[in-house]
Amino acid sequence: MAVERNEDWGEVAPVPAGLEWCADDREAAMVITAARRANKPVPPVGLLGGDLHRTLGGARSTAPEPGTPATRLDVDLGAALLDGKLHWFLAHLVARRSWLHGPVSVAANAAHIGTWNIAPRAHPGDGRLDTLEAELSLSDRLKARRRLSLGTHVPHPGINVRRPKAVQWEFIRPTPIFLDGTRIAAARSVSARLEVDAVEVWI
Repeated sequence: MAVERNEDWGEVAPVPAGLEWCADDREAAMVITAARRANKPVPPVGLLGGDLHRTLGGARSTAPEPGTPATRLDVDLGAALLDGKLHWFLAHLVARRSWLHGPVSVAANAAHIGTWNIAPRAHPGDGRLDTLEAELSLSDRLKARRRLSLGTHVPHPGINVRRPKAVQWEFIRPTPIFLDGTRIAAARSVSARLEVDAVEVWI
Protein backbone atom coordinates (compact mmCIF):
# COMPACT_ATOMS: atom_id res chain seq x y z
CA MET A 1 0.00 0.00 0.00
CA ALA A 2 1.27 3.49 -0.83
CA VAL A 3 1.77 6.02 1.94
CA GLU A 4 -1.19 8.15 2.90
CA ARG A 5 -0.12 11.64 2.10
CA ASN A 6 -1.22 14.59 4.16
CA GLU A 7 -3.33 17.07 2.25
CA ASP A 8 -0.55 19.63 2.21
CA TRP A 9 2.26 17.21 1.24
CA GLY A 10 3.17 17.44 -2.42
CA GLU A 11 1.64 19.34 -5.29
CA VAL A 12 0.76 18.84 -8.93
CA ALA A 13 2.86 21.10 -11.14
CA PRO A 14 4.30 21.24 -14.68
CA VAL A 15 7.48 19.17 -15.08
CA PRO A 16 10.44 21.57 -15.37
CA ALA A 17 12.76 21.46 -18.37
CA GLY A 18 16.04 19.65 -17.74
CA LEU A 19 14.71 17.44 -14.94
CA GLU A 20 16.76 14.24 -14.67
CA TRP A 21 14.55 11.16 -14.70
CA CYS A 22 15.91 8.04 -12.98
CA ALA A 23 14.79 4.45 -13.46
CA ASP A 24 14.89 3.67 -9.72
CA ASP A 25 16.26 4.61 -6.29
CA ARG A 26 19.78 3.44 -7.15
CA GLU A 27 20.08 5.78 -10.13
CA ALA A 28 18.64 8.68 -8.15
CA ALA A 29 21.00 8.00 -5.23
CA MET A 30 23.95 8.05 -7.65
CA VAL A 31 22.87 11.49 -8.91
CA ILE A 32 22.48 12.76 -5.35
CA THR A 33 25.80 11.26 -4.22
CA ALA A 34 27.66 12.82 -7.15
CA ALA A 35 26.26 16.23 -6.22
CA ARG A 36 27.14 15.83 -2.55
CA ARG A 37 30.67 14.62 -3.30
CA ALA A 38 31.15 17.70 -5.49
CA ASN A 39 29.75 19.98 -2.75
CA LYS A 40 26.85 20.98 -4.99
CA PRO A 41 23.16 21.33 -4.07
CA VAL A 42 21.07 18.18 -4.40
CA PRO A 43 19.27 18.45 -7.76
CA PRO A 44 15.60 17.58 -8.20
CA VAL A 45 15.05 14.08 -9.60
CA GLY A 46 12.21 12.31 -11.34
CA LEU A 47 11.46 8.70 -10.43
CA LEU A 48 10.12 6.21 -12.97
CA GLY A 49 10.33 3.13 -10.74
CA GLY A 50 11.90 1.65 -7.63
CA ASP A 51 10.91 1.26 -4.01
CA LEU A 52 10.42 4.94 -3.16
CA HIS A 53 8.38 5.40 -6.36
CA ARG A 54 6.13 2.51 -5.32
CA THR A 55 5.79 3.83 -1.77
CA LEU A 56 4.73 7.21 -3.13
CA GLY A 57 2.09 5.60 -5.32
CA GLY A 58 3.86 6.47 -8.56
CA ALA A 59 2.42 5.09 -11.78
CA ARG A 60 4.54 6.82 -14.41
CA SER A 61 7.12 4.56 -16.09
CA THR A 62 8.29 6.81 -18.96
CA ALA A 63 9.74 10.30 -18.73
CA PRO A 64 7.12 12.95 -19.54
CA GLU A 65 7.66 16.00 -21.69
CA PRO A 66 8.50 19.26 -19.89
CA GLY A 67 5.33 21.07 -18.95
CA THR A 68 3.37 17.87 -18.40
CA PRO A 69 1.59 17.79 -15.00
CA ALA A 70 3.27 15.58 -12.41
CA THR A 71 3.44 15.31 -8.63
CA ARG A 72 6.30 17.12 -6.87
CA LEU A 73 7.22 16.20 -3.29
CA ASP A 74 9.97 17.13 -0.86
CA VAL A 75 11.18 13.84 0.63
CA ASP A 76 13.68 12.94 3.33
CA LEU A 77 17.17 11.76 2.38
CA GLY A 78 18.96 9.04 4.29
CA ALA A 79 22.55 9.64 5.35
CA ALA A 80 24.62 6.61 6.41
CA LEU A 81 28.01 6.68 8.12
CA LEU A 82 29.69 3.33 7.44
CA ASP A 83 32.91 2.89 9.40
CA GLY A 84 33.37 6.64 9.19
CA LYS A 85 32.57 7.12 5.48
CA LEU A 86 29.41 9.01 4.53
CA HIS A 87 26.93 7.69 1.97
CA TRP A 88 23.35 8.58 1.03
CA PHE A 89 20.21 6.58 0.28
CA LEU A 90 16.64 7.34 -0.74
CA ALA A 91 14.68 4.21 0.14
CA HIS A 92 16.48 1.95 2.62
CA LEU A 93 19.63 0.69 4.32
CA VAL A 94 19.89 -3.05 4.92
CA ALA A 95 22.61 -4.75 6.99
CA ARG A 96 22.66 -8.52 6.45
CA ARG A 97 24.67 -11.50 5.35
CA SER A 98 21.59 -13.39 4.22
CA TRP A 99 17.82 -13.01 4.40
CA LEU A 100 17.61 -16.65 5.55
CA HIS A 101 20.10 -16.76 8.42
CA GLY A 102 21.91 -14.43 10.77
CA PRO A 103 20.78 -11.01 12.01
CA VAL A 104 19.02 -8.57 9.68
CA SER A 105 18.78 -4.85 10.36
CA VAL A 106 16.80 -2.43 8.19
CA ALA A 107 16.53 1.37 8.29
CA ALA A 108 13.73 2.33 5.91
CA ASN A 109 12.69 5.66 4.46
CA ALA A 110 10.33 3.86 2.04
CA ALA A 111 7.88 1.06 2.79
CA HIS A 112 8.95 -1.31 0.04
CA ILE A 113 11.89 -3.51 -0.88
CA GLY A 114 10.89 -4.95 -4.23
CA THR A 115 7.58 -6.76 -3.77
CA TRP A 116 7.94 -6.76 0.02
CA ASN A 117 6.08 -4.20 2.09
CA ILE A 118 8.81 -4.52 4.69
CA ALA A 119 8.13 -1.29 6.62
CA PRO A 120 4.39 -0.69 6.20
CA ARG A 121 4.33 2.46 8.34
CA ALA A 122 7.29 4.14 6.62
CA HIS A 123 6.60 7.63 5.29
CA PRO A 124 9.33 9.40 3.26
CA GLY A 125 8.29 12.83 4.52
CA ASP A 126 7.87 12.38 8.28
CA GLY A 127 11.47 12.85 9.44
CA ARG A 128 11.69 9.36 10.90
CA LEU A 129 13.34 6.11 9.90
CA ASP A 130 11.42 2.88 10.32
CA THR A 131 13.89 0.35 11.72
CA LEU A 132 13.52 -3.41 11.95
CA GLU A 133 15.96 -5.71 13.75
CA ALA A 134 15.46 -9.46 13.56
CA GLU A 135 17.25 -12.74 14.12
CA LEU A 136 14.61 -15.40 13.56
CA SER A 137 14.68 -19.15 13.15
CA LEU A 138 14.50 -20.40 9.58
CA SER A 139 10.92 -21.53 10.16
CA ASP A 140 9.87 -18.10 11.41
CA ARG A 141 11.71 -16.39 8.53
CA LEU A 142 9.84 -18.47 5.98
CA LYS A 143 6.53 -17.66 7.68
CA ALA A 144 7.38 -13.95 7.78
CA ARG A 145 8.52 -14.02 4.16
CA ARG A 146 5.10 -15.27 3.06
CA ARG A 147 3.54 -12.24 4.74
CA LEU A 148 5.98 -9.60 3.53
CA SER A 149 4.08 -8.65 0.38
CA LEU A 150 1.12 -7.52 2.49
CA GLY A 151 3.16 -6.04 5.34
CA THR A 152 1.57 -8.43 7.85
CA HIS A 153 4.90 -9.84 9.09
CA VAL A 154 4.76 -7.24 11.88
CA PRO A 155 4.05 -7.07 14.73
CA HIS A 156 6.14 -10.13 15.61
CA PRO A 157 7.86 -10.83 18.95
CA GLY A 158 11.12 -11.61 17.16
CA ILE A 159 11.16 -8.41 15.07
CA ASN A 160 12.03 -5.21 16.92
CA VAL A 161 10.34 -2.26 15.16
CA ARG A 162 11.07 1.37 16.03
CA ARG A 163 10.58 4.78 14.42
CA PRO A 164 13.61 6.85 15.47
CA LYS A 165 15.07 9.96 13.87
CA ALA A 166 18.46 8.24 13.81
CA VAL A 167 19.90 4.81 14.55
CA GLN A 168 23.32 3.35 15.33
CA TRP A 169 24.41 -0.27 15.10
CA GLU A 170 27.70 -1.90 16.09
CA PHE A 171 28.42 -5.35 14.63
CA ILE A 172 30.96 -7.86 15.95
CA ARG A 173 32.39 -8.41 12.47
CA PRO A 174 32.09 -6.50 9.18
CA THR A 175 28.56 -6.89 7.86
CA PRO A 176 27.49 -6.26 4.25
CA ILE A 177 25.57 -2.98 3.94
CA PHE A 178 23.12 -2.43 1.10
CA LEU A 179 21.88 1.06 0.23
CA ASP A 180 18.88 1.18 -2.12
CA GLY A 181 19.61 -2.43 -3.04
CA THR A 182 23.29 -1.96 -3.87
CA ARG A 183 26.02 -3.46 -1.70
CA ILE A 184 28.18 -0.51 -0.68
CA ALA A 185 30.56 -1.86 1.95
CA ALA A 186 31.08 -4.30 4.79
CA ALA A 187 31.08 -2.31 8.02
CA ARG A 188 31.20 -2.82 11.78
CA SER A 189 29.91 0.62 12.74
CA VAL A 190 26.74 1.92 11.08
CA SER A 191 24.91 5.15 11.80
CA ALA A 192 21.90 6.34 9.83
CA ARG A 193 19.83 9.50 10.03
CA LEU A 194 17.54 11.56 7.83
CA GLU A 195 18.00 14.93 6.21
CA VAL A 196 14.43 16.21 6.31
CA ASP A 197 12.85 17.42 3.05
CA ALA A 198 16.28 17.31 1.40
CA VAL A 199 15.27 16.04 -2.06
CA GLU A 200 12.73 17.36 -4.54
CA VAL A 201 11.22 14.27 -6.15
CA TRP A 202 8.85 14.14 -9.13
CA ILE A 203 6.63 11.15 -9.90
